[in-house]
Amino acid sequence: MTGIIVRLDVMMAMRKMKGRDLAARIGITEQNLSLLKSGKVKGIRFETLAKLCEALDCQPGDLLEATTPDTS
Repeated sequence: MTGIIVRLDVMMAMRKMKGRDLAARIGITEQNLSLLKSGKVKGIRFETLAKLCEALDCQPGDLLEATTPDTS
């Protein structure tokens, strides 16, 4: 089954940014940011994704990765 891996925590660590600071900067709650980091969301608004990319100076592909089905 194909899925999406959220790599927000990796990018935050690379940028040395705390969840509290990032949430405030992009205008969402720490709880919602935590849900995003854990991948426990069904979707993300493009506006939120754009704000994350701006705050972390990255591209959407740095935050999200598509997995491929295991064919073995």
